[in-house]
Order: sequence, then C-alpha cells, then structure tokens
Amino acid sequence: MKTDILIVGAGLAGLALADLLEQQGRDWMLVEALDRPGGRILSPELAGANFDLGPAWFWPGQPRMEAATTRFGLTVFEQYSQGALLFQDQSGEVQANRGYASMQGSLRISGGVGKLIEAYLKELPEERVLFHSPLVHVEEQSDGVVAKAGNQLIKARRIVLAVPPRVIAESVTFSPDLPVAVGEALASIPTWMAGQAKIVAVYDRPYWRDAGYSGDAMSMRGPMVEIHDASPAEGGPYGLFGFVGVAASTRAEHADQVLDYARQQLVALFGSEMANPKALLMRDWAQEPRTATERDKAPLRFHPAYGLPAPLRGLWSGKVIFGSTETARTFGGFLEGALEAAETVAGELAAAPADKLAANS
Repeated sequence: MKTDILIVGAGLAGLALADLLEQQGRDWMLVEALDRPGGRILSPELAGANFDLGPAWFWPGQPRMEAATTRFGLTVFEQYSQGALLFQDQSGEVQANRGYASMQGSLRISGGVGKLIEAYLKELPEERVLFHSPLVHVEEQSDGVVAKAGNQLIKARRIVLAVPPRVIAESVTFSPDLPVAVGEALASIPTWMAGQAKIVAVYDRPYWRDAGYSGDAMSMRGPMVEIHDASPAEGGPYGLFGFVGVAASTRAEHADQVLDYARQQLVALFGSEMANPKALLMRDWAQEPRTATERDKAPLRFHPAYGLPAPLRGLWSGKVIFGSTETARTFGGFLEGALEAAETVAGELAAAPADKLAANS
C-alpha cells in the first residue's frame, strides 16, 4: 500500500490530524493497534449512561476543545461541585469541608469524551482507517519510509507517530537503528495518565447529593485517594469515580479485593445507600500495553514539562514525526494537548513539498 502521510494511533491526536489532512485534501492513512478508536479515551455505557474511564475534563481557556465541541454540536457542562466535600484520614475518620478535591470550573462532555472521538471518526473515510494494525517496524528509504503495521506493508513519504513516546520505544523497531539520544529521549517522556486506575460506581440515585455532598472527597486511607461526581449532565443513572492509590502491581494481583474495599470506602464516606451500586468497575491503564510501559506504572506526582525534545526533531530528515499529546508544548498531557499536537504536525506537513507517491495499493 502507498500513501503520502501515515498516521499511527487513532487517539484524539491521530484522529484530529487525519481530520485536518482530510480537510486539506491530503493523501493519508491511519493505523491503530486496538480494535477501537480513542486510545486513552474510553466512555462505555454502564447501567444506561456513558461514563469516562479515561480523561473526563477540559477547562475554559482551552480554545481547540471549545472549537471542537462547538463544531460537532456536543453538549458541554460544568463539573458538579455543589455541596460539601469530604476528607478521610488514615484511620478512616471522615470530616466535611476539609481538603482540596473539588474540580469546580472544569468542563465535561455530555455522553463522555468518547462522543468527541465518535464525531471525529465519522468525518473520516472508513477505508483510510485500519484497526487491528499495530506498528511494529519502520524502515527508512530514500523517498520516505516503509512501515509494517499488522499484516500490512505501507510505503509513505512521512510517518506521524501519534502514540505515547515510551510505547514507541518499547514496541517499534527501526532500520537503521535510531541514535542512542533518540531512544533516551523517547524513554524519558512520561506517558500521561498511564499509571492511573479509575473506579466507577453507578447508582439509581445520587445519594451523596441527597445528603448535601458534592461527591468530591480526598482520602488518606483509600483505596481511592480522590473521588468526584461522574454523573451525566441531566438525569440518571448517577455515578462517582475515584483515582486508585494502590500500587499497580497490587491492583493487578488483587483487583476484586480493591473493588470490594472501594465499595466499603464509599459507604464510609457517603452512607449505607452506597453499598449496592448498579455497576462497579475498575479500569487499570497501567495494565494496558498500548498505553503504559513498565516505567509508566508508578503514577505521576506532578504534571511533567511536556514538549518535543531536540533529539526527536527532524528525525530521518523529517520523515518521522512525533505527535502525541506528550509532544505538545503548551497543553501537553491534556485533551487540549492532543489537539495542539495535531495542529502543530498539520502545520509542519503543510510546509512540506507535495506528495510524489501515488495513493494506491
């Protein structure tokens, strides 16, 4: 198969880039290792509503997200924050109005962030997007690259890697071998959110709201260390989600026990009505090989200073381009950063000479 630009990764960055190239009339293809789009964005239906198991928030002042949600007619609403927040100390004692868990002012998408992924995918010709096609090897040629993705060999003038840099370092080989400085740079970039696990509990009623609580809670006891309301904008079912503070190795080995402790924690925080959720599940991103490497399994304690390191610029005379949210200079790691990365790469590609490869297979 032949194309001008090969995009690797159907997360938000890859889909947004494909959309920009499609609008420009460019020749492109997109390959994705998984059987679904979205990458770290996942908003499945649980008990009759969609809940975000990956990123859920964006913020005012993030213009690309504002433009995208407006363009696709998505409903945006403010994170629920009315009522008291709770703090649970190491002994399990619960106190009201202590702590810092509120995400007041942050924005969510009705139906989950997955609705944004669905909207982008609908803009793209189906035949240009290949699922079940993990990139495994890239070979440099004089006029471009040849990539092996799944059972396909794809010749392209340029390849855009819109997946986490550490995943590239762990799962893709290059010929000729990449310089040592490139490998070190890839490995040094933490994958945003990769060490996290989220627990979602779904209920018929928002029992915490009924009791005067916002759903925000911080805990020194766990297993959830930070909890927020995850309910739809209107109506039910209602939900809470929590970030899990248990180590990735323990989560993997004792997932059922972690969920049982989480149920007990919700009862301790918000009352006995929380004992029987309609749905209770944990999504552990540290166990997803297309998201997390071994180095990513320890959760980040601060937001990294993202951007594109010098060794990753102009690789193979510009034939290889990096374009995940971690490469965005201003909003790296965020949903806005994925759109920023796509915009940046599209600008770089627009400055390149016209394609000399015929788009055929």
